[in-house]
Amino acid sequence: MRVHGVSPVTVSRALGQLAAEGRVVTRPGSGTFVAHSPAPAAEAPDLSWQTVALSERVVDDTEVGCLLAQPPEGVVLLASGYAHPSLRPARALAGAASRAVHRPDAWSVPPLSGVPELRRWFAGEAGGDVTAADVLVTGGGQAALAHAFRALAAPGTPVLVETPTYPGALAAARVAGLRARAVPMDRDGVRPDLLAEAFAVTGSRLFYCQPTLHNPTGAVLPLERREQVLAVARAAGAFVIEDDYARYLTAGPVPPPMVSLDAHGTVVYVNSLSKILAPSVRVAGLVARGPAARRLRASQVVDSFFVARPLQETVVELTGSPAWRRHVAGIGGEIATRRDALAAALAARLPEAEIHLVPPGGLHLWVRLPPETDEAALVEDARRAGVVVSPGRIHYPAEPPGPRIRVTHIAAAHVAELTEGVRRLAAAFHGHADAV
Repeated sequence: MRVHGVSPVTVSRALGQLAAEGRVVTRPGSGTFVAHSPAPAAEAPDLSWQTVALSERVVDDTEVGCLLAQPPEGVVLLASGYAHPSLRPARALAGAASRAVHRPDAWSVPPLSGVPELRRWFAGEAGGDVTAADVLVTGGGQAALAHAFRALAAPGTPVLVETPTYPGALAAARVAGLRARAVPMDRDGVRPDLLAEAFAVTGSRLFYCQPTLHNPTGAVLPLERREQVLAVARAAGAFVIEDDYARYLTAGPVPPPMVSLDAHGTVVYVNSLSKILAPSVRVAGLVARGPAARRLRASQVVDSFFVARPLQETVVELTGSPAWRRHVAGIGGEIATRRDALAAALAARLPEAEIHLVPPGGLHLWVRLPPETDEAALVEDARRAGVVVSPGRIHYPAEPPGPRIRVTHIAAAHVAELTEGVRRLAAAFHGHADAV
């Protein structure tokens, strides 16, 4: 007051302002003190040196990451391949897990190829003359594919794939250093004549396929073609990786796995359980024979030793219970209901789009858009409108033939949400078309 010649009210107001700005601290009974200044922010570390140390090999998880991303609240998810929580056997899984952790040696090191009961179960599901000795338990279908691509082909060599195909397989093949080469399909799956031509032209010794409820088209390879594919691969001296991710997601009869028809070790078979059970059931059975099997087992041991025993024991408990059979029997009817509702909603709301086919099960519909559609812009407009669908381009190893989207039904809460999701998609499409 004396120094500045001001009143007590002015000083009080000034101190109040300084306190609000954090410059002073008032301590009743002691006085007002200058606040300690925060330490200056530490300078961000310079990590640019890593760009020199790292090699040119890049692991691109963009496409797979998009498939795993969870949408914000209120957004309808028509892109995920994982079932809505209401469709998962959560209570049965919890009971199986509880029994599993009380098994003797539940927390001990399991046999490196997998616990015997689980290997026997996977062998029985594969059929034919597959035995437990042919089965390697892996940490999910994606891990099985990664092991197979690394073990069965050398970096820089070509791998044949159906076109379109599963983006996770393309990503795993690229990480293994393989060059994906496309083999055309029709409504019945891969064409054996063009597969034979592709083997001859590329010199490839590896073909990856999903003959049952193919992702994304939904095609089911007929029994006769399965036999032809095996004959073509055997003549080329090549392996066939059979990804049977949808074995239990059927709403109608499908042919037996190709591995059950194979007597020569041509097929390396993958049966995964996360789609039918729950995303975190990262367990799959990988069937192989001969030197290929030894390589695959060695790949897993070096990579991760083994799959956690409690998880394996949980699957043993569940698949050996009546709950497993009830769940598989019930899911088929739910899939049929959702598939038909999705197809009807698309036909009513988005007649400009063409459904490739209505499959006997599976998780999705493959939709062709009018040629003038900007696929990427539509997917983004749909996201802004509150619905997520998968862009078609991520399913192709090379240039796509035109705009496509994959629309799934299994992650929605119910049919009403499916219908609402299609309404939002149609609104985004028509707004996009009007803008063009």
